[in-house]
Amino acid sequence: MTDEAGGAQEIRANSVLPANREVVELTTADGLKLVGELAMPVGGPPVATVVCVHPLPTAGGMMDSHLLRKMSWRLPALAQTAVLRFNTRGTCSPHSGTSEGEFDMGVGEGLDVQAAIDYVVARGLPTPWLVGWSFGTDVIIKHPELDPVAGIVLLSPPLRFSHLADLEAWDLRPVPKLALIPEHDDYLIPVEAVNRFSVAPSFEVVPVEDGKHLWVGEKFVSRALGEIASCVNPASIDPATGQLPATWDGPMDKHSDL
Repeated sequence: MTDEAGGAQEIRANSVLPANREVVELTTADGLKLVGELAMPVGGPPVATVVCVHPLPTAGGMMDSHLLRKMSWRLPALAQTAVLRFNTRGTCSPHSGTSEGEFDMGVGEGLDVQAAIDYVVARGLPTPWLVGWSFGTDVIIKHPELDPVAGIVLLSPPLRFSHLADLEAWDLRPVPKLALIPEHDDYLIPVEAVNRFSVAPSFEVVPVEDGKHLWVGEKFVSRALGEIASCVNPASIDPATGQLPATWDGPMDKHSDL
């Protein structure tokens, strides 16, 4: 349902800002078909591209996990950024469908992320940034060979499937690397993260006060999206608040299934 109210409206958890959205299919190097969605800015080309890598599918993670959906709902409009979400091999989501293949503990999933990057390149989209959440961060870290990559943002990295050697390999790549560590994370808290990432000093490790692994609550969603936008399109950030705008002056949709 579209909100027709005039004037600036507060952006809420279920707000969906304008974007051109299309269902896409990715093909991996080992022949799997992956389901996905590309959300593009309305009225102009994107200045950057975010490739989302979702949380652990064996624990319910998928391309429709709330934080990734909100990236696709907001970043095209607020940050003039294309957002590509997809289900890794063997992952199913009720809104978007099922990708072929089977869960591979972050190994074969590297081919899935490369397929997404190849799709971005084939579409002529600019500067692909990889944004992983939880298991998605391990997939990214495990595959420092992914290319081309403009930078990476890691949300709640558990460092469960990846290794120190992977971090060291990423450390050699001259691209921005940001790790956001919730204060009360279930797997890796800030003091531990500083120690684990010390082998790769080019990573910026940022604690998120009061944050938890699942980034529930508008305060933490806004923080995550603001940090991503600061990386991919700094001009989109409100200098007064250091965050993305909290209101939208125009029509927006609202999802009722959250």
